[in-house]
Order: sequence, then structure tokens, then C-alpha cells
Amino acid sequence: MVLAKMKQTAEVYLGMTVKNAVITVPVYFSNSQRQATIDAGAIAGLNVMHIINEPTAAAIAYGLDKMPVTNKGRTVLVFDLGGGTLDISLLSIDPGLDIDMALFEVKAVAGDTHLGGADFDNEMVKFVLREFIRKHRKIDIRSNQRALRRLRTACERAKRMLSSTAQTTIEIDSLHDGIDFSSTITRSRFEELNKDLFSSCIEALEKCLLDAKVDKSSVHDVVLVGGSTRIPKVQSMLQDFFNGKELCRSINPDEAVAYGAAIQASVLSGETSDGMVGDMVLLDVTPLSLGIEVDLDRMMSVIIPRNTAIPTTKKKEGFSTRFDNQTSVLVQVYEGEGTSTKDNYLLGKFVLIGILPAPRGVPRIDVTFDIDANGVLNVSAEDKTTRRTNNITITNHSGRLCTEEIERMALEVERYEGKGIKSKKGRGSKSRRGR
Repeated sequence: MVLAKMKQTAEVYLGMTVKNAVITVPVYFSNSQRQATIDAGAIAGLNVMHIINEPTAAAIAYGLDKMPVTNKGRTVLVFDLGGGTLDISLLSIDPGLDIDMALFEVKAVAGDTHLGGADFDNEMVKFVLREFIRKHRKIDIRSNQRALRRLRTACERAKRMLSSTAQTTIEIDSLHDGIDFSSTITRSRFEELNKDLFSSCIEALEKCLLDAKVDKSSVHDVVLVGGSTRIPKVQSMLQDFFNGKELCRSINPDEAVAYGAAIQASVLSGETSDGMVGDMVLLDVTPLSLGIEVDLDRMMSVIIPRNTAIPTTKKKEGFSTRFDNQTSVLVQVYEGEGTSTKDNYLLGKFVLIGILPAPRGVPRIDVTFDIDANGVLNVSAEDKTTRRTNNITITNHSGRLCTEEIERMALEVERYEGKGIKSKKGRGSKSRRGR
């Protein structure tokens, strides 16, 4: 529904039908979440040309702005803290010999899909609830959903105010059972309430630099993206972490991601003749580790670690059988960071048959992982004794809804929209008669 609304808005502005789209997603979206996004685009009537990580899109927007200024390569860290997610990417931007040919290479990614502005709001809501209960004992407001919703809205407004003032007042008339509520909160109290969340941001930042094997002194630019980067504490923490380095605020944090996606769409569609966008090569990494299940304890054996560059050279690991006289093995491919496969996502599986009976641990089976430039993962297994092989190909479209399901859901959206228009007209006519 969100994508359909955006498509409609774009068509009204452009005066033409929009069919193709580049969609950005949080960097830590799993394969299944990315496929669900592609399906949502198809249901909304869009051909999703590419799924791009949000901080990568922001780096493209920033890099395009910087290319005319310098022809030297730069290491850029994109810190994207939005309403619901934290995404961090470290990229190298190299204009190359030709100023119109830029290379954007992602070195490492890190983040948290459950850390953002909404979590800062939650901490304020908890604080205000404690204040209300302390002032009005024996009154439990937590079951009043309407009051909680009004309280959350007031806390979000106060959070925004604290980015520009030292303190603000949360005031709500008739919050619960006719009781008015008023409370003053300072910026220092807000920072104290969220100190653990702020610390988590720095931990993710350290993880990204560690995975990339890059020292923080080697980072040329720190680009802020997302509305929550307007919080003074976030900015001061980043400046302290990078030893007083000036943060880059040259691009609008709310628009940077969409701007970068538009540039990528322009390149993919070949519309670079206006001179604003030159040729661009984007090299990304795998956001999550890839591996297989290796024993009865459902442990995950990582074959391609997270932040491995795409495309990859072939990665091979040797395994064996679990039981005596086993003549086949089940190869299950997972993605995720959990040590156990039950905490990770199953991408696909296949069976290798024809293994000669032998004591467990004797047969030698090589499993090979290979990811091409389009993100297509090929997994193959070979019995070294019999030379028997089997494989599975996991594309960026694996796990998608079938065409019939997408068409059915698209028709349901159209019917829903039609009913919505009729009901709005009905309500409108009644209100006009009332007036």
C-alpha cells in the first residue's frame, strides 16, 4: 500500500506512468525480507529493477556531490539512524582515471534492525508513565490504549524539541479519567534514559570498522543520514569517537537515501546523457553470513562470512557423514549470524546421493559456495570418492511469491482501493448534507 501510494504520487508529479523502481532497504534485511519487498513492489504494479542498501544509496548521493571537488579516492562512513533501524556502511569512493566513472565499493556493513527513533520514544514513554503513576497512585493508565497513543505522540514531539532546546514540557489535557498531565524533561535526562541505546550505536560502529579492518583515523568523511541523527547526543558521540572530526551535513538526511536510489535508477535505465550522472560501478557485500548445517546439534558452519565482497571467489569446505554406512547427505543452506541454524534463515536444500557405505567421518564431501555479480548464490556438493555431485542455485528472486499469487494480490489491492474511494465518497456526501 505504501509503494502504491508513492507510485501514484510520482505519477501525478511527473504526468506519466511509472513502471520501474529502485527500492532501498535496511542493510541488515535478510534474503526473505528483500524478496518480500520485491513482491510488494510487484503487487503495487512496479518492476523492481534493483534492491539497494540504504546507507549505500546515501553514499552514492554524497559521492556524486563530492566527485567534482576532488579526483582522489575517499573512505566514507555512512551512519544511518532512522525511525526504526540503524544502518552503518563503510565505503571507498574512487573516481578512477575518468571523472565520469566512479567506483563505489562497500567494505563492511553493520547495524540493528530494532534500534531507532521509536526506541528513544519508548524510553520517554516509560519515564512519563512512571511519573504519572507516582503522582496519581492507584491509577493504572497502561490499559488505556488511547491515552498511551496520545502520550507517545507527545513524547515524540518533546524528543524533537530537545534537539534544539535544553528542556521542554510534556503537557496532555485529560490524559486519563479527566486528569491533566504535565511534566518537564531536560535534554540531559533524555540522554540518561537512552544511554544504553546510544552505546549500542557506538558498538555497531566499532563492529563495522573492525570487520573492514579499517582504523577510524583512515575515515575521510562521516555522513549523517536519517532523522534521528539530528539528536545532539548522537552527533557529539560520533565526533568524540572520530577524535573531533567534523561531520558531513551537506546532504539532507531525510532525502539522501531516495536521492541515491534515483541516481542508481538513472544509471540502470541508461539515462545519463544530461551530464549530471556519469557511469557508476557499485560493488556491494553480503550483509549476513552464509553456511550449512553440519551436525545433529544444528550448528551452523560459516562458509562465506558477512561483509564478503560480491562477486566472490569460490569458497570450499570439506565435510563428512554423520552416521555409519550413510549413502546420502542433506545439504541445507542458511544465512544469519546465529551459531545454531535454528536462529538463522533456511535459503534452500538439496540431497547428494550415491555415497559409498563407510564408517561415519570417512567419506570426503566438498561443499562449494559461489556468488556472482548479480547476487546469485550457487551451492554444490561433491563426493570426492565417487565424483557424484548435486547443487542448488539461490537467486535474488528465490522464495518469491509465484506470478499467480502476485496477480491475485494486485487485484485485491485494486478492489480495496475501489471500495476505499466509494466509502470516502459516501462519507463525503453525508457530511455535505449535514453541513
